[in-house]
Amino acid sequence: MQINIQEDYDAVCRIAAGRVAKTLYSKPNAVLGLATGSTPLGVYKELIRMHHDEGLDFSQVTTFNLDEYVGLTPNHKQSYSYFMWENLFKHINIPRQNIHIPSGTTDNYEAFCRWYEDCIKQRGGIDLQILGIGTDGHIAFNEPSSSLGSRTRIKTLARQTIEDNARFFDKPEDVPVFAITMGVGTILESRDIMLLASGANKAAAVAAAIEGPVTSMCTASALQLHRETLCILDRQAAGDLKMIEYYEWIQNKRPDAP
Repeated sequence: MQINIQEDYDAVCRIAAGRVAKTLYSKPNAVLGLATGSTPLGVYKELIRMHHDEGLDFSQVTTFNLDEYVGLTPNHKQSYSYFMWENLFKHINIPRQNIHIPSGTTDNYEAFCRWYEDCIKQRGGIDLQILGIGTDGHIAFNEPSSSLGSRTRIKTLARQTIEDNARFFDKPEDVPVFAITMGVGTILESRDIMLLASGANKAAAVAAAIEGPVTSMCTASALQLHRETLCILDRQAAGDLKMIEYYEWIQNKRPDAP
């Protein structure tokens, strides 16, 4: 893992968007793995700005989103499909047919999951995967105890995840209990991975993922096994790291690193 510590959330987003842009400049038809939630929101805003102000081109890009709530239609305001269209897709020049988001309302989830995995393979695999991290250390909706070799599938959400996401719904009981999600094994096949975290409430999960043992109880810890994972953290999210001085020493020795 490469650890990049920034002073605040805005700096995290600028660094992350720059990494995406670098990928697209070197490979205009890159395949991006995208995340939802509050953490990547600033990254998407910066990518939109770069598209409008600097001509960052998405016309050949293919995207695969990590997950979606089961039972929510694409036009539901809390669906991840709605989130992606409102906060990124409708503001850039990506072809609609190049966008892939798991379906929360398919008639056959098992078949859909196989199809989703096949689509990723047919597009040559994911070049750069963007990830957030849950307060319990999960990536995508791979809750604690998920198999580290798991593939796209239906997952029952943990109580902590439901409580964390309740703020987005009118009532806590409106939060779906199930989600369709890429598996840990699927994520680990990405060529490059970028894990983003902001805020003191993510500090314990970040420390467990980076410095703790590799365990299914913290699925983000599986990223320790990946050769090209960049963790971009604000200072609060990095607050529980025991080796923070070492990470910053390395960062200062590599001023050109993303």
